[in-house]
Amino acid sequence: MEKIRIHILLVEDSPSDAHLLHQIFLHASQQEWQMSHVERLSEAIDASRDSLPTLDNYQIESRRQRRFDLVLLDLSLPDSIGLDTLKEFRLAIPDIPVVVLTGLDDEDLALQALAEGAQDYLVKDQLTIQRLVRAIRYAIERSEIINQLRESEELTRQALAKEQELNELKSNFVAMVSHEFRTPMTTIQTSIDILEYNSDKLTDERRTKYFDRIQNAINQMLKLLDEVLFLSKTEAAKLQYKPAPLNLENFCSELTDIFQLSAGNQCNIIFSSQGEHTQAQMDEDLLNCIFTNLLSNAIKYSSQNSTIWFDLICKDGLATFQVKDQGMGIPLKDQARLFQTFYRASNVGVIQGTGLGLSIVKKCVDLHGGHIQFESKQDVGTTVIITLPLRSFASR
Repeated sequence: MEKIRIHILLVEDSPSDAHLLHQIFLHASQQEWQMSHVERLSEAIDASRDSLPTLDNYQIESRRQRRFDLVLLDLSLPDSIGLDTLKEFRLAIPDIPVVVLTGLDDEDLALQALAEGAQDYLVKDQLTIQRLVRAIRYAIERSEIINQLRESEELTRQALAKEQELNELKSNFVAMVSHEFRTPMTTIQTSIDILEYNSDKLTDERRTKYFDRIQNAINQMLKLLDEVLFLSKTEAAKLQYKPAPLNLENFCSELTDIFQLSAGNQCNIIFSSQGEHTQAQMDEDLLNCIFTNLLSNAIKYSSQNSTIWFDLICKDGLATFQVKDQGMGIPLKDQARLFQTFYRASNVGVIQGTGLGLSIVKKCVDLHGGHIQFESKQDVGTTVIITLPLRSFASR
């Protein structure tokens, strides 16, 4: 089995002391050790920051990003004196273990050096082969243990943060579902009570009105259930991308007619198409999810008698869809978080919504291998631009 080579940086300005240490290493017969030597602190910092040299695959994981495994650091150098030498090096290079070398047998200084992050403190006059070898090996081992503890701590912190995020999502989900179901359920219950106890007093027109309210409330709950089921499929990686031949101009035109009928006199939806080749290879169900959500949002957040533009441009193998409204717009502070599940802009007020729609849109766009872009200004309007490849972007 190949030995792990240990790279040591000696920072020593005294030629005699440096020669002595080289001789100690030679007599120690530590052939797997390799020593480099510099005389100034600035040189030591620069050398430690250099990229890892090209070596055989002997590095262990925790050393893979380091050029040196250990630094033997003299505290008295031409450009730094005393503990400041150690402090400055540790500040610049915090991840390489340091063993301090000094000519002073000072217990207080030794304790201060250890407190500043040194792994050991060696007095030159008391140096032996055994003591030096032991100090180097123990310093490297302790450093590895500390690094492993730090990595474990970071992994634990990330796991806790992820768990906290999941718990927050669960809480938001329960709160959202409870709220979004309560309103239509109340509408249904109230309408049923009126129809049951006052049926003989109602005109046909009033009776039809309450039945319409019940139907709308049921549709609202079914839409919410569809969104939740859709997201659960994406999280479980069960949502499939199934591209098939599709005429985009016909698809968008039919969708425009459906939403214009739904919007009535509230909004005027104008569809336009550019490009001769509107035949595509896309997943119609996913495409329907994208533009049902975008057009619904454009209508929901627009004022009475406003205009919504729905444009399609097919060019250079790409289909670019644009949905532009004259609605309330999205505050700048909210725009970076719009695709987060359950997130809603801060200016929506009492307008109902789940915060699921744009998250669904983003997932559908990603499945097509496309990208989505927002341009929005509060109280002016929002433009959503979706770019998708006209042909299936991968063989799946």
